[in-house]
Amino acid sequence: MNNILGQLFITGISGTQLTTEEESFIQKENIGGVILFKQNYESPAQLAELINNIQSLRDNYPLFIATDHEGGRVQRFREGFTIIPPMLDVAKTASPKLCFEISQLMSNEILSCGVNLNLGPVCDIFTNPKNTVIGDRAFGDNADDVTKFVSAIIRGQQTSGIMSCAKHFPGHGDTLEDSHFKLPVVNKSLEELRENEFIPFVKAVKARVDFVMMAHLKVDAIDPENICTFSKKAYELIREELRFKKVIISDDMEMKAISDEITIGEAALKALSAGADVIEYRSFEACREAYDYVKQAFEAGDIDKVDISQKYERVLELKKKYLSNYSPTYIPDVAGKVGTKENLSIVEQVNQG
Repeated sequence: MNNILGQLFITGISGTQLTTEEESFIQKENIGGVILFKQNYESPAQLAELINNIQSLRDNYPLFIATDHEGGRVQRFREGFTIIPPMLDVAKTASPKLCFEISQLMSNEILSCGVNLNLGPVCDIFTNPKNTVIGDRAFGDNADDVTKFVSAIIRGQQTSGIMSCAKHFPGHGDTLEDSHFKLPVVNKSLEELRENEFIPFVKAVKARVDFVMMAHLKVDAIDPENICTFSKKAYELIREELRFKKVIISDDMEMKAISDEITIGEAALKALSAGADVIEYRSFEACREAYDYVKQAFEAGDIDKVDISQKYERVLELKKKYLSNYSPTYIPDVAGKVGTKENLSIVEQVNQG
């Protein structure tokens, strides 16, 4: 059962190469995926080599290799890659077709290095001008605009072979706080959320998005007692109202919105018990601590084994769909696929308006 439990975790790593401890943990516990940040990146070739090394640790199906490659402020790999404008600027072109082409461009570049999961698109609606954590990461300040471009991004990713993730449910656009540092609160009724915030997520599900990310938000209209990450009611909305059957992933479980209130292990157990299928950590140390806690709880009979098996099956279904034909990246080919003049010319169309 350890093999199943490990598949429900995505871990960060410390640098541009795996440490011995990281290798051992990923391999021994059959960890489901790795998320990469700027500290893991030096060049496209180095990134490809790192990912090849990570995938060499796989037991059966390859690992999810995730990153946040949104464009604008949130683009982890920059030097050597095509620099992507913020999605708000892309949406100002009023061209979902151009957005689709940019999505394909981004997807093909990261896929050429071995990344297979882009944690996007942002489905939040930028309705609060003081909301700096979302800001120009969003496609616009109304549901219609956001919905059109969300669909284009997802189609661009999927036609390129990249898994997509709609975030941050139930909607982070009308908040003031940044969940990296403090728990954000959404003061809207359920009907208001349905009429606005939920709409892009509904569209994302209809566009066959692969993951939905649950945000660390306090929404009393959904659950007055628990933040969404720990709320069965919030997960039920995704499953029953949005009719989403695939993988629900947490936002980074080390954000202070969570870590200031509860231990790492307790938070992991609460999120999985509430309805998360996969939980992610930006650091290896936190992921290992959380995994060990959940493993002990499972062995003590404190987790529903049927529920864990169902989570594993949802993960496995995505891996079968996208990763069955995995082969290591041939590193000499990477340079001709990343940061090309053709890709730059597509991006320049955004600047031309």
